[in-house]
Amino acid sequence: MAVVVRAGAAPLWWLGVFAAGVGVLVPGVTGRRIGVPAGGALFLITAAVVALARRKRYAALARGAARAGKCDVLQDRAVTVRTWRRGHRWWLLLAFAVALGSSFAVPAAGGMLLAGAGTGLRLKAAWLGQRERAGDALLWVRVDWLDQRGGSPAGRAVKGLRGTGIAAGDAAPGGARRRTAALVRPS
Repeated sequence: MAVVVRAGAAPLWWLGVFAAGVGVLVPGVTGRRIGVPAGGALFLITAAVVALARRKRYAALARGAARAGKCDVLQDRAVTVRTWRRGHRWWLLLAFAVALGSSFAVPAAGGMLLAGAGTGLRLKAAWLGQRERAGDALLWVRVDWLDQRGGSPAGRAVKGLRGTGIAAGDAAPGGARRRTAALVRPS
């Protein structure tokens, strides 16, 4: 579940940072003296709203998680991330274009808003990771319940979550890539 949440964090962050960087170069209608502080405020507000949105739904789904069965289709982290990003690529490009275009009115504000959304998703994934560590189980959304475009992990189609052990799959708690220690060879 945290993998789907985290899948959008990196693209939103980097597109937002790039749009904000380009936006600083453009003087804009309001000027940089207004645009950059307004963007900073938008960054903080957006990060907080995205991080706190739908927490009750996520918590309710996590509490009701059932043990994953043999018939459940659970996919790898890399496949989930790739599917989500492909399904949302046009929305990401449109958001980037709007953030870049808004720089002509309010420099850097649109880019910082995008970066704030990415930060909020990352914070939400970290919160989910804490819940997974506390429950000692990774939470998964069945693939057939997710939309083909990589829908919401807490959407209406999701009737419940599945749980596996912490060591299952290639994702760590919180949706990060699992880090495997290098094998130590005896001399």
